[in-house]
Amino acid sequence: MRLSPEQISRFRAEGWLAVPDFWSADEVAAMRTELDRLKADGKLRNVATDGDGKTHSTTKANLQLCPMWPHSDFFRAMPFAPKVAATVGQLIGEPVLLHLDQVFLKPARHGAGTNWHQDNAYFQIPDPLLGTALWTAVHDATEANGAMRILPGAFREALRHERDPDSDHHIRCWPDESRAVTVELPAGGALFFCYGTPHATGANRTDHERAGVALHFINGGINGQALAGFEPGKRPWLTGPEATGGEREYGERVAGTWEAQVARVLSRPGL
Repeated sequence: MRLSPEQISRFRAEGWLAVPDFWSADEVAAMRTELDRLKADGKLRNVATDGDGKTHSTTKANLQLCPMWPHSDFFRAMPFAPKVAATVGQLIGEPVLLHLDQVFLKPARHGAGTNWHQDNAYFQIPDPLLGTALWTAVHDATEANGAMRILPGAFREALRHERDPDSDHHIRCWPDESRAVTVELPAGGALFFCYGTPHATGANRTDHERAGVALHFINGGINGQALAGFEPGKRPWLTGPEATGGEREYGERVAGTWEAQVARVLSRPGL
């Protein structure tokens, strides 16, 4: 997948870009199936609290798994889908390095949102445009079920963050929401937003669950700096001279397996 010059310019000027048809129907179906398995295996945990940052809520749930790759060959392969590195490289430059992978799932009716924050408040890379999230709508993302909200053009200002009392480990900020945009996406849509873009999600008020998978990437030129939450040598290079297709980091080649992983998941008995 190749982005247009206009799309790249928009990302660099506003800090975000939506691509509604990034993933195919089969890829989305496989994501849902694998998430069902992870959920059934108890891998996703509720990070929502009752407002004290400690006591896990019994009335609302924000289910998270971070990282995903140790628990799923399928999600380990997802960043190696060729269109991922190609698109990310256009946005943040080469070489591309996987930084983080995670999922948030909001159960029906009591799924909690994630408060406003900037990823760079965690990671603190020198230029917020050198890192981006690729957020995938696993289900249709709407205002009613907690679609992503972002503040266009606000990525250069480092906002003050504090401990988030609605989560057992997150931080949050309080930006001016008057310019906030709700990004509704169909299932399979992708939202790219750089590390400085303030973003948040709302609660799920619908009768169906809603999940979003987030892959985070940095320009490998900043590797070796003291990046919060980053273990040098343990996250794979997707492009550039250091890229080994995952062999160095995972002990086996992962690049080139995405289509096979999709087919494997979709061929499980009962589907």
